[in-house]
Amino acid sequence: MSLIRFKKISLYGKIYSTTSQLYVYDMIRKKQCTIGGTVSYSGIGLHTGNKTTITFKPAPPDTGVRFVRVDLPNSPAILADIDHVVDISRGTSIGQNGFKIHTVEHVLAAIAGLGIDNLYAELDGNEPPAADGSSRPFLEALKSTKIVKQEPDKKYFVVDSPISFSDNDKELFIIPYNGFKVSYTIDYPHPLVGTSFLSLEITPESFSDQISAARTFAFIDEVELLKEQGLIKGGSLETAIVIGDDAILNEEPLRFENEFVRHKILDLVGDLFLVGQPIVGHVYASKSGHGTHVELARLLRKLAKKRDQKKQASEKIMNTERIQSILPHRYPFLLIDRVLEIETNKRIVAIKNVTINEPFFLGHFPDKPIMPGVLQLEAMAQAGGLLLLNQVENPEKKLVYFTGIDRVKFRKPVVPGDQIRLVLETIRARSKFSKMIGRGYVDEKIVVEAELSAALVDR
Repeated sequence: MSLIRFKKISLYGKIYSTTSQLYVYDMIRKKQCTIGGTVSYSGIGLHTGNKTTITFKPAPPDTGVRFVRVDLPNSPAILADIDHVVDISRGTSIGQNGFKIHTVEHVLAAIAGLGIDNLYAELDGNEPPAADGSSRPFLEALKSTKIVKQEPDKKYFVVDSPISFSDNDKELFIIPYNGFKVSYTIDYPHPLVGTSFLSLEITPESFSDQISAARTFAFIDEVELLKEQGLIKGGSLETAIVIGDDAILNEEPLRFENEFVRHKILDLVGDLFLVGQPIVGHVYASKSGHGTHVELARLLRKLAKKRDQKKQASEKIMNTERIQSILPHRYPFLLIDRVLEIETNKRIVAIKNVTINEPFFLGHFPDKPIMPGVLQLEAMAQAGGLLLLNQVENPEKKLVYFTGIDRVKFRKPVVPGDQIRLVLETIRARSKFSKMIGRGYVDEKIVVEAELSAALVDR
């Protein structure tokens, strides 16, 4: 159905490459936000036609936005993120453990537009009020409580290279940008809608003034079909713009000359909130809708998770103090200075700096100092030991015994001033036993390689 592609993009004569990191976003330093009090809004649900109330409440840092079904036993809550999207046929609906909340995008657009990160949204039914078909009633309710800053920093998704998504003639792509901007094109074969384009920097001020009041719209033949299907029981000329064959049927005139494309931007802002991190980038959309919005959000969320995993791995980088808390070795036999990367039970990259002050140089060819091959293997074994010990809960209570070394090759002498980069990868792991292949590099050239077998034992 869809095609995801990464590529170079030429835009107004400027080339953005897939490796570009063009911008540093000043909003990255901003703090997370919630609201300053409790506020409710009531109205008719679009699909059920039942009266429904949404109550917004403050939430602690790192909570995210959670919808709470207070009409159900135990008041189950659901996080508003892309992993919980269950339907995009007539809006964006989320669900979990057998319960759903329909058409959340207008509420989420108001939350995103104001820069709110943490919030409880309690509902006494399965959908928010339809309101007037825009985000403005929700936005005004939220603003009435005032926005409150919280201590932790916001967590942004910074676009550092072009990302694109397409589905037939529907296209979306994002390029690096110092802020959040949306450029949207719609094209409908109807004389009252036609083709329209709007490009706008999205800030709390611009969203409030130029986007939040834009109403959803539907064509009269769509309305009649949905009613025949038992849907939009709460739909009316007060909850949407209805477009007839040759006239708009609402008494209220359009709020903007290009209200239709403005509402599409509103939907996009709400749908992209599901990524779970505010976006720093410029989004271009053409003939898009909830389906493609959600697919883009899904792709961005996948990339965000990969970044988080990479960051978590980088946070496990070990300095000498950390290494000494795991390995029993001490000077002069501790041969690992730093760990650059570690992927639990899979891979480790460690560093050994070889200096003229190494004690073994006093007796190992003093006139032409060379690091003994057996100590190169010992350094490799210590790195392998760190890889094994990193996977256990209390590494200080364990030891690694090496049970075998095979296929050893020394490719080049290691001399004072060299830095050995030791890369070990697990090729077989079984309970407390492991087999690894290791290579040592100096200036990207292999100086030593071997296969090592090891066992994890109690200290």
